[in-house]
Amino acid sequence: MLLSCKSYKNVPYFKDIPDSLQGTYTHPAAAFRDVTIQPDDIIQVSIQTIDPQINQQLAAGSGTNYTTQPSATNAPVTAVAAVNGYRVSQDGYIEMPLTGRLRVAGLTTEQARDSVRGRASIYYKMPVVNVRFANFQVTVLGEVVRPATYVVPNERVDVLQALGMAGDLTIYGKRENVMVIREESGRKTFARLNLNSSDIFQSPYFQLQQRDIVYVEPSKSKAASTDVAQTRTIALLGTFTSLLIVLFSRINFK
Repeated sequence: MLLSCKSYKNVPYFKDIPDSLQGTYTHPAAAFRDVTIQPDDIIQVSIQTIDPQINQQLAAGSGTNYTTQPSATNAPVTAVAAVNGYRVSQDGYIEMPLTGRLRVAGLTTEQARDSVRGRASIYYKMPVVNVRFANFQVTVLGEVVRPATYVVPNERVDVLQALGMAGDLTIYGKRENVMVIREESGRKTFARLNLNSSDIFQSPYFQLQQRDIVYVEPSKSKAASTDVAQTRTIALLGTFTSLLIVLFSRINFK
């Protein structure tokens, strides 16, 4: 009973927020940082003009079809996506039929949109340009219901939304020790977040970046439950074996 009460204390999220609120409760949050385009990203670029025929020609050359696959066999169908766009080369360029070779690595989607519009304006009057990520993805691993790599339709997703896509933590997930793994400038950085505290909103790792990995560590009770199941199985096998020995010994005795 004491162990069960102790473990329950770590189950609820945001325990520092009062149960009974008079009005609203506000908490400071970390500023959102725009995601920048990196090599191997796939970006969708659409250019539209006032001429429908030209729009059809531009749409026909809007990139290559790519298929993104989830990292788990039990992932939901929504984790698999067929996307159309331009893959950023290792040196940071995309190549489009209209604009030619254009450097986009290190730019936000808004900055890349301005660069494409500048090139397109040479050929068309006041073109409407839209640039977005086609393969913005985050990976959720560990003690969640559906561990997988998820493709997000926009570049703004936080830790709670990613865990929600993965079906939330299991009862064995350590809510006070969720790890976010991020690659920045060729180096892996690690941060630990505590879902029991509302301070999580102030962390620069709360808002996820492209290809971030969220790992939920299993609690000790997970290992204990596994050991109990193994012990029960061994005990049943031992009982069944003993029963067979007794039966065979009786048969041989007769």
